[in-house]
Order: sequence, then structure tokens, then C-alpha cells
Amino acid sequence: MVAFIAAQREDHGIPHATACRVLGVSQSWFYKWRAGVVPPRAARRERLKAEISRLFRQHEGTYGAPRITRGSA
Repeated sequence: MVAFIAAQREDHGIPHATACRVLGVSQSWFYKWRAGVVPPRAARRERLKAEISRLFRQHEGTYGAPRITRGSA
């Protein structure tokens, strides 16, 4: 979404504040993400997503969410 907001300014001259307001995100959120700062919760989600993908591949797609959640490693 950050790239989209930035592109609106570059492509159409729409200010960041206007794009943020229309999309329902705060300007502080936009500037934080644009700077590349990843909040701890988002970083944890990315690690969790990678681990779930790894387990799913390891078990050749046969383990679904319930088994992976129970700790199928």
C-alpha cells in the first residue's frame, strides 16, 4: 500500500495526506513504512508466515492449519 500511495503522488500529483485519508491510514503509518521501519508485530507475522509455509511444504501439503498449529515440526 505504501508503494501505491507514493505512486499516486508521482503519477497523479495527489498529496500523501489525501491518499492516506482516502485509504483510511494515518500519515504517520505511511511515513514509518516508507522509511522501511517494520513494527515488531509485523516482523513476527512475517516470521510466522514463513514457518507455516515451510511446514506446509515439508509435509507436502498434507498438513492443514490444525496440525500445523499443534506443532507438527
